[in-house]
Amino acid sequence: MPKINIYLPDELAEAVKKAGVPVSAVCQRALEQAVRRVTAIRETALGAPDLDDLTARLTQFTSRAREVVKLAVEQARALGAAEVGTEHLLGGMLAEGGNLALQVLGALEIDPEEVRRRLDRLGLDAAATAGAAETELTFGGSAAAALEMTVTEATSLGHNYVGCEHLLLGLIAEPDGAAGRILRELGAEHRLTRHAVSAALAGYVHLRAQTRSAAAPSPALPTGAASALSAAVREELRPVLLRLERLEERLGPADET
Repeated sequence: MPKINIYLPDELAEAVKKAGVPVSAVCQRALEQAVRRVTAIRETALGAPDLDDLTARLTQFTSRAREVVKLAVEQARALGAAEVGTEHLLGGMLAEGGNLALQVLGALEIDPEEVRRRLDRLGLDAAATAGAAETELTFGGSAAAALEMTVTEATSLGHNYVGCEHLLLGLIAEPDGAAGRILRELGAEHRLTRHAVSAALAGYVHLRAQTRSAAAPSPALPTGAASALSAAVREELRPVLLRLERLEERLGPADET
């Protein structure tokens, strides 16, 4: 049986040893689940994204995440695009309007309306050069890769569902798509956004306990809770931002040429 090396932080490795966790068995189960999810995404991306069929295929996606993908397909068709791109996935996220990913952007002080304006400009440029719309759309290479990374992000965070917050991370991590470029230009650095997602989920669990809501993992927030969640996320991110600032000060300004 082939071996795959797994590297752990020192503290976690020590804790695993003390707890006697069966690392091989745990990793095998986690990898089997990840392979099934990624395979399902690849099969979906390679086929024509029929709206009804998408819901059946993306079983691990939350209802909001599936709605975002549907809206992305609809936007691509409306714009006469040759394929569904990352910009359409990001546009679908904005159009859905009630997902946790938008709260994460707000906590990072990224205005969703500015994202929308940049997407609108991109859409106009694409419409000006697009040919006749195809009857059946497929996901473009960058969009398919972003969806795979979305599943990977959910798995690496230990979540048994795939939500819009994971899609946001997948879009940022994908290097070639328009959506990732826009998000990174606006300050959505991947590691920082990942911290923000973790903080937002922790804050949401707290808010849900307070409001005794029985909603799904990435629902719309109760009235008045969005600002509280954003404040909680910013507070969680404060130590990270301070460390980054100290590192920048230590490195000093880049030499000008």
